[in-house]
Amino acid sequence: MSEASKVIHVRNVGSEISDNDLIQLVQPFGVVTKLVMLRAKNQALLQMHDVTSAATALQYYTNLQPNIRGRNVYMQFSSHQELTTMDQNQQGGKEQDSQPNRILLVTIHHMLYPITVEVLHQVFSPHGFVEKIVTFQKSAGFQALIQYQARHSAVQARDTLQGRNIYDGCCQLDIQFSNLTELQVNYNNERSRDFTNPTLPSENKSRASQSGYGDAAGIYGLQPPGARGVGFPQMGNPAALVAAFGGGLPPGVTGTNDRCTILVSNINPEKTDEDKLFNLFSIYGNIVRIKLLRNKPDHALIQMGDGFQAELAVHFLKGAMLFGKRLEVNFSKHANITPAQDTHEYSGSSLNRFNRNAVKNYRYCCAPTKMIHLSSLPQEISEDEIVSHVEEHGTVVSTKLFEVNGKKQALVLFETEEQATDALVSKHASSLDGSTVRISFSQLQSI
Repeated sequence: MSEASKVIHVRNVGSEISDNDLIQLVQPFGVVTKLVMLRAKNQALLQMHDVTSAATALQYYTNLQPNIRGRNVYMQFSSHQELTTMDQNQQGGKEQDSQPNRILLVTIHHMLYPITVEVLHQVFSPHGFVEKIVTFQKSAGFQALIQYQARHSAVQARDTLQGRNIYDGCCQLDIQFSNLTELQVNYNNERSRDFTNPTLPSENKSRASQSGYGDAAGIYGLQPPGARGVGFPQMGNPAALVAAFGGGLPPGVTGTNDRCTILVSNINPEKTDEDKLFNLFSIYGNIVRIKLLRNKPDHALIQMGDGFQAELAVHFLKGAMLFGKRLEVNFSKHANITPAQDTHEYSGSSLNRFNRNAVKNYRYCCAPTKMIHLSSLPQEISEDEIVSHVEEHGTVVSTKLFEVNGKKQALVLFETEEQATDALVSKHASSLDGSTVRISFSQLQSI
């Protein structure tokens, strides 16, 4: 068996299979930096951004036969560790990754605010007509491929924007030329856009991807891997989980746990109810139901959407401080919580964070921090009003109010993690001037 490599060797590549077909097959797992089509041998070599991306793709297809246009293709690590000019010349091509091209590979560093297709279009369109944009998350960070109509537009954009920040002090652009010749966009949505074809659907209506595998799920007929549980979007396949976290699970998280119910003890029964527990634990997955134990007032059972989400909650919340108490969070011996009068149902709640954009929410999972991120704010909100809304929970060190795609959001830094946690569980889903505020932890260290 070949040594792990960032180059994938693909066999049985028929003449009907294009470069873009192969790229779409592996693009959900990372950026394709080089592609060599060996037409005479019905083979191809794909170079991923890193070894982890290639390994994740191969692990996923170990249990699922990849099929393109009705033809099974076979994948393995290549004996090449890197594609060279000689490899490129086997197809009569040239080494292009440093040569000017109309397609740019853009990496966003220090991404303080969300970057969308619309934001990227606004930044890059002044330099020429942008035909297509595809975005994805990688271990290197948030990345995008941007295709111009003309090469000189891409050159001008790179020369002008390289190293600059989209927002003041953050979201720095790192731009290089891609060696791809054409982007294939199948859906116009928050992850991709074809500005030359506004009639594209937002998703494959007959088989909408809920697994975070984006467009490839519809093209290649993939089903959400390992789907199980109570009807929430699941990601039970370890390779899919690794891909959701940009190439590697958080240290200590296995992705193999199948116990969905958590026992939480040492809670403050005077200040904690089911809704506050929901607000905290729903950061790590969808909540099915919660039960406070009447015979043990400082204990609660929480049933998560699946075992992986339960594992994330146990991993990140064990020992967290809430209302003056250090939480004990462990897996329960109970497989699930039986519905009863003393249980609270949340499976149908619109406040479950993982009903939509599950992959994005997984990436934002972290232990409680001193900073909270507020969204869905009223348009006319002020920083003083935000402080007034949360300051009863602790000392507010600083705040920052900003706008993303015309919608107001804010960051609030508290003196301690406990104060931020108290504010989150008390004020998430609260009403502020008619808006339902959504709150999560931010991984930023300062504003």
